[in-house]
Amino acid sequence: MAEKRNARHAVLIHGAWQGSWAFDAWQPWLLGKGWQPHAVNLPGNGWPPLGGQAASLESYVAHVSQIVERIGAPVVVVGHSGGGITASQVAQALPHRVAGLVYLAGMMLPSGMSFVDVVADVQAAMPQAELAGITPWLEYDATRDTTTVRPEGALRCFLQDCKPAAAAGAAALLRPQPESGRAMRNELTADRFGRVQRVYVECRDDRSVVLPLQRRMQQLSPGATCVSMDCGHVPQLAQPALLTELLLPHLEAMLHSHAGPFQALNSSSTSTT
Repeated sequence: MAEKRNARHAVLIHGAWQGSWAFDAWQPWLLGKGWQPHAVNLPGNGWPPLGGQAASLESYVAHVSQIVERIGAPVVVVGHSGGGITASQVAQALPHRVAGLVYLAGMMLPSGMSFVDVVADVQAAMPQAELAGITPWLEYDATRDTTTVRPEGALRCFLQDCKPAAAAGAAALLRPQPESGRAMRNELTADRFGRVQRVYVECRDDRSVVLPLQRRMQQLSPGATCVSMDCGHVPQLAQPALLTELLLPHLEAMLHSHAGPFQALNSSSTSTT
């Protein structure tokens, strides 16, 4: 059954090794401002209802699209980290439903390009840059089909600026991630994805998707409004109040200006805190 059409809805997509719990600290702030958050658990990531199913961009998009269609009203789709890839593809599939996209230190990739490609691109231009992120802290299973993040790595790369108890709790919830859920490339077109407004929340102290990578993705996919924060990889846990304050005007504007699949993309602008 469709939700009330005058409600304000945000669909929240987690990144690798995570689940819907990645937004638990932020959801009360959204609710307090009159937004209805819908945090998803992607297939194949160890959390119900589809935790044991295949992990792929196709399965992710199908699952999230069902949620968006069930809401039955325009939504803002938020992708954290690797969740940005799914967010982009959902907008491609449902531009008439997606009023806007938000990338939280997210993978905002151009069509046909993987995140590994972006890393290689930046490495070639900046040979001395430290771009490894979480990779040194990953453990592979015997078949090298699945990775697990060592807790120490999560605390150093993902959660270093979060309160200790919250960081420890989040690190303990990380689950094995199928490699099929990380090796993804978008297929996007200007007349569908390109019509959806975008905001990129860059996290200047991110040790996972480091700032040069975030900046390069914004260059490769121009047109997104940039909101810049002094925080690590998980702003929704480290600074949920500030994140809400910075994003709310953009979320409201996205819904207000949404007029279906042919809504023109706003010109880019930048705000910095």
